[in-house]
Amino acid sequence: MDRHTELTVALAVAKAAPKRKPKLSPVEFAKRFAREQVLQQRRYCDAFALWRSCRRSECRRRRACAGDRNACLRRALARIPHQTQWQTRQDILKTTPANIGAPERKARQCMPRDFY
Repeated sequence: MDRHTELTVALAVAKAAPKRKPKLSPVEFAKRFAREQVLQQRRYCDAFALWRSCRRSECRRRRACAGDRNACLRRALARIPHQTQWQTRQDILKTTPANIGAPERKARQCMPRDFY
């Protein structure tokens, strides 16, 4: 093969190689993690059915957390056994898509106590 053909083949192989995604900036990672953290706390509140004992009528009416998920979850952690918390986390992880982003995966891997 002549040099021109070798160069053409090398360039074609380089173009066909899979491209890596650019890394997230720390600020963007933190923003996405914080958004997913809020959703994860709501998932825990709903999974533990904290709306049943909530003081807010809106939560009881919707049968889901509609108020301060942070306060509700913090109050309930002492009443919920660790095994139940762990099993709920495992159930959430089972339903997590394989191609989810790193900040979202990190938030979903947190146990309820990890948010405090």
